[in-house]
Amino acid sequence: MKKLSIGLAGLAVAIAALPATASAQNWQSINQRQARIEARITQGMRNGALTRPEAVRLRTQLNQLAGLEARYRRTGGGLNQAERRDLDRRFDLLSQRVRVQKNDRQVRR
Repeated sequence: MKKLSIGLAGLAVAIAALPATASAQNWQSINQRQARIEARITQGMRNGALTRPEAVRLRTQLNQLAGLEARYRRTGGGLNQAERRDLDRRFDLLSQRVRVQKNDRQVRR
């Protein structure tokens, strides 16, 4: 009986740790997110899914986010949690814009 309760307790701990592990693996640093979005824009230009004006607009927005990140880092000696959340939200929106623009059926001519 004691072995069974220890086994169940161990299983419960393992199950409780799963969501934390999965979310930690999904988190990307800001530099990784910038590189990934830049690669998606470049790939969209190469395969014709993005027109030149779309790519220029998306890259401009990406550069503005990089500037905002630099300002955040200068003002506080690093990023605090609120700044990180703000940047994550903005990167999510930009990533969504890239997806929409790549799938809007406008093709480069």
